[in-house]
Amino acid sequence: MGEWIYSFADWMTVIPPLWAYLVILLVAWLENIVPPIPGDIIIVFGGYLVGIGHLQMVPTIILSTIGGAVGFMCVYWLGVTMGDAVFDRKRYRWLPKREMRKARVWIHRWGYGAVLANRFLTGARSVISLAVGIAKMRPWRVGLYATLSALVWTSLMVLAGYYVGQNWEVVAEYLENYGIVVGALLLVLLLGYVARRLWKQKQN
Repeated sequence: MGEWIYSFADWMTVIPPLWAYLVILLVAWLENIVPPIPGDIIIVFGGYLVGIGHLQMVPTIILSTIGGAVGFMCVYWLGVTMGDAVFDRKRYRWLPKREMRKARVWIHRWGYGAVLANRFLTGARSVISLAVGIAKMRPWRVGLYATLSALVWTSLMVLAGYYVGQNWEVVAEYLENYGIVVGALLLVLLLGYVARRLWKQKQN
C-alpha cells in the first residue's frame, strides 16, 4: 500500500467532518469512473474515523452507498450511449476489450445478478456497469440492484474499519489479496461457462 494513502489518511483526520464526508462521497463515486482509485480503502478508513468519533456511522455508510451507486449508474449510461461500438477494435482503444467481452459473458449468464454482486467483484465493477449499459438493461432495476450491492458492501467496509480501529490498514491489505482471489475465481467460472457451452454445441 502506497505511502500516499497514509498521508491522505492523516489529512482526513484533521479536516472538518463535513469535508471528510464529502471526500468519502467523492472517492466512492470516482472509484467507478477511475478504477485505480482505492475507494474501498478510503471507506474502511472512514470506518476508523467513526470509531474515534470524528465521523458518524450512518452518514458514512449512506454517503459511501450513494457515491458507489451513482458512480455505477454514470458508467451504465456511458455504456448505453456507446453501445456495441465499444467492441470495435478501431474505436475506444483506451477500453480493455478483453475484459469487456468477459463482462458481456457474465451479463448474458447472470443477468441482473451480476449487478447485485458487482461491489463484491473487485476489479470488475466498472466493466460490469459498462456492459450492463451496453446491454440496455432496465435502468430502474439496475439502479436498485447497484444501490443494494453498494449498501451491503460499504456497510461491511465501514464496520470493518470501525472494529479494527488503528489496524485499518490490515483490512486494506486483505482487500488487495481479495481482489486477486476474486479475479482468479471469475476467470475459472468464465472458462467453465464457455467450455460448457462449447460442449453442448458439440453434443447438439
